[in-house]
Amino acid sequence: MDDHHDLLRPRGLHGVDHRIVSALRACGADPRVAGAARALSWVGEHGAVWVAVGLAGAVVDRPRRGAWLRGTALTAGAHATSSLVKRVVRRPRPAHVEPLVGTVGRHSFPSAHATSAAAAAVAFGALGARAVPPLAAAVCVSRLVAGVHYPSDVAAGAALGALTARLGARWMNGGTA
Repeated sequence: MDDHHDLLRPRGLHGVDHRIVSALRACGADPRVAGAARALSWVGEHGAVWVAVGLAGAVVDRPRRGAWLRGTALTAGAHATSSLVKRVVRRPRPAHVEPLVGTVGRHSFPSAHATSAAAAAVAFGALGARAVPPLAAAVCVSRLVAGVHYPSDVAAGAALGALTARLGARWMNGGTA
């Protein structure tokens, strides 16, 4: 193997992150995959799709309106928390791939899209919204295909979102926090 090339290749977790985002970003060369990644990234921006789902659930499921609204608040809170963590960690976005989408900020850890998606999957999934978990997973993968996050950014964001929703589950369902 070329020693010079080997010196430029990241090692360890960063190297794995680097290689996975490169491979998934390459999938975006297919215009259909790129279009899906762009659309999923757009709907996940600022957790907008999850707020819409939560508010729709509150309108449609009147007996559990409070749970839907509290689930929406948990999802928005998880998103805000990830944004704060991002400002502390300040990890740069992948620079070795051309992104498919623009981003609001230049920091990538944790993925706020993944945080709000996982929070919504846990919170709204508990309320019976079966379509939310697969859509949430698709939003998470879209950030890798779009080339704007490393897998560890998405994994950390998903863990933060799921934990936030899990910790707030009792409150969401009408109990005290």
